[in-house]
Amino acid sequence: MRVIVNGEHRDIEADHVDALLKELEYEGSHCAIALNFDVVPRSQWARTPLKNGDEIEIITPRQGG
Repeated sequence: MRVIVNGEHRDIEADHVDALLKELEYEGSHCAIALNFDVVPRSQWARTPLKNGDEIEIITPRQGG
């Protein structure tokens, strides 16, 4: 399916948020997820389905100054 991840159009195989993170190799990373501008709690990632055209923002902490 085709979705937008962090502003970039991508073709993905994942059908749920947690599977998307695994597919994009974010496993083990500390991150927050917004799906169509709504924050998805970590406890809901495995139960939150993705559909064609969804907009996903993956937010990760950055260090530096």
